[in-house]
Amino acid sequence: MRAADSVLDDFLLTNAAFPGVVIRSRYAEDALREATIRGIRQYVLIGAGFDSFALRRPPFSDALRIFEIDHPATQAMKAQRIKEYGISLSPSVHFIAADLAKEDLATVLARTAFRMDEAAFFSWLGVTVYLTRKANLATLRAVATCGAQGSELVFTYVDQSELASDRSQSPHNENAKVVAAIGEPWISGFNPNEIINDLASVGLELVENLDGKAMWDRYRGANTTLRQPPASLHIALARVVKGQRISGLR
Repeated sequence: MRAADSVLDDFLLTNAAFPGVVIRSRYAEDALREATIRGIRQYVLIGAGFDSFALRRPPFSDALRIFEIDHPATQAMKAQRIKEYGISLSPSVHFIAADLAKEDLATVLARTAFRMDEAAFFSWLGVTVYLTRKANLATLRAVATCGAQGSELVFTYVDQSELASDRSQSPHNENAKVVAAIGEPWISGFNPNEIINDLASVGLELVENLDGKAMWDRYRGANTTLRQPPASLHIALARVVKGQRISGLR
């Protein structure tokens, strides 16, 4: 009988969503590491889900204050799992239960130990596709408002052309059908050629924007088993710029 770990590995490696999930986390943590070198000491995970960073705590994160924000039901489930396994969290880890569909990010952070006068690093992974364009721009604007000068944000998005009705055979469609079946349909994306202007309109400067192939080229290394994420999947790094016109703003 094959070991359970081996069966799980096979399942994950053949799952269309897996490479994007793994690579986006690696990218975000690489960018976070660079941010800590520059002195950033606050890390905000928007829609944290079951992200394990706060449990793993790599050495570079020792001085970080971590704020995990997610829906109350998700936070409760995660907290229960952590308790069941007897895991002790550092006092520097803060779980914030919030429904961002009803409460804006600034209001949520205002009731925590988060300091808006200090630069922070924000991650927002695997979320934008489930929200309307209006809601996405509102959250991006909130990051620019809450984050002090030099704060950074890593977020993922899907090329909006992927949501067109005539793209039913695209590589991403498999994932879209699965999540739609459980009541979480894909709603919106961004145009990669316009993302610089979208960000500039809310006070953010685009630093880097990688599609699925570029992500794969950067991180696959010698791994011959990792599937390439769909090219329509993007990950972007943006920076908060206060009080000046941002290049790319129309």
